[in-house]
Amino acid sequence: MTVTTTEPAPLQPDASRPATGFWASYGRAWIRTPGSALYLLAVFVLAIISISVLAPLFWTSVGLLVILIGLPLGVLTLLIARGFGVADRFLLLLTGLPEIEEPEWNRDRSDSTGFWMTLTRPIRNAHYWLYLVHGMIVSPLISTISFALTTVWLSVGLGGLTYWFWGSFLPRGGSDGRDGEWGRFVGDYLPWLFGGWSSWSVEVTLYLVAGILFTATMPWVLGGLARGHHAVARGMLGRWHSDELAAEVRAEAAARGAAVHAEDVALRRLERDIHDGPQQRLVRLQMDLAALERRAEAGDADAAAELAREARGHAKAALDELRALSSGVAPPLLQDRGLAAALDALAAGSPLWAQVEIDPAIDRAVSQEVARTVYFVVAELMTNAVKHSGATAATVRAALRRSTAGAPPTHLDVWVVDNGRGGAVITTGHGLEGLRERVAGLRGILVITSPVGGPTSVGAHIPLAVAS
Repeated sequence: MTVTTTEPAPLQPDASRPATGFWASYGRAWIRTPGSALYLLAVFVLAIISISVLAPLFWTSVGLLVILIGLPLGVLTLLIARGFGVADRFLLLLTGLPEIEEPEWNRDRSDSTGFWMTLTRPIRNAHYWLYLVHGMIVSPLISTISFALTTVWLSVGLGGLTYWFWGSFLPRGGSDGRDGEWGRFVGDYLPWLFGGWSSWSVEVTLYLVAGILFTATMPWVLGGLARGHHAVARGMLGRWHSDELAAEVRAEAAARGAAVHAEDVALRRLERDIHDGPQQRLVRLQMDLAALERRAEAGDADAAAELAREARGHAKAALDELRALSSGVAPPLLQDRGLAAALDALAAGSPLWAQVEIDPAIDRAVSQEVARTVYFVVAELMTNAVKHSGATAATVRAALRRSTAGAPPTHLDVWVVDNGRGGAVITTGHGLEGLRERVAGLRGILVITSPVGGPTSVGAHIPLAVAS
């Protein structure tokens, strides 16, 4: 017997975790300093342009309200203010600070349409007014202060470190050409420190000390100014908690409308299919039975037998058509044994050779509403593969998606892939459009990849947290 012993590997530092400590933090601050400096200089230019554009437009629109021209001009002003705010948020990306999320610009209901509703939408949205106040008042004020401090720190820091070079080119007084007034004054005032020094040496030394101090503190000062801008922008230009609620309401309304429309289309289609298929055959069956009765009363046994055979054929055809139509309706198997068993039975009953890959945990994760929709989508896709694609094989795959290992599932991903001729597209009023609306009714999306020549892949991605 051979026993292999493996020494435990020495612990290695986690490369994904940033180093801690003063110097590590200081180094990271220096990395962000060039971007912060560029932002603080650029946002001042943006602020001056914004106040120069927004202030005249806004007050002109106020003055023209009495003749109604001010209303569209005011809306235009708010839209321009939004543009300046978006530009400010974009420039903030230079600082390396977290990105500020986009606000919800449209808080109206999905059915709120029309010219006046669209025209006055910016006026009824508080975000537009905050963007206007930010671009016309707040940003010019804080940008002027931050621009002044940034200019001082950059000029003193960089200028002080390099004064020994560029200062020699400045015109100077004195017999040696290198004596300056303020350097001589400092040397005379502090003889114990600069006794015997030339004015030029005093100036270079003091500039160098100032440059070192201002350069050393530059990451903190410029970083603090950038964080101040970021805090103001997050409060005035960012997304609110109420935006999430408004977006959720709009999404729910859109999903509900899509679900209602999809159900209406499906019912109309089922009604048409029943009328054109089984109903016609049952009418023919009724006529054949009436003829059979007359032949039987007349004693014509051969004709009666022939009519009986035809009637049996029509009954079988009607039954087959009803079975085909019922495949799009939730079967008792779905209610009794769950989605996994229903999809497996659906694939087994298909004329195609079908491979099934289903996560057995989906029955515990999905609701009945999701299960019915998924079953209908898969049944419709399998029917399309048989009727229209010329496929000989298909794969049905259903899996749960998790954000992290061991976490509750967040999405159900269902794929139907066939080896048909491809070229499937979503067309208004056709089957794939109805499937997309059904999936949208659960806040999900339908993805179709169908190049000419195949294969065709259709995926339904449904969020479980919202749908359940």
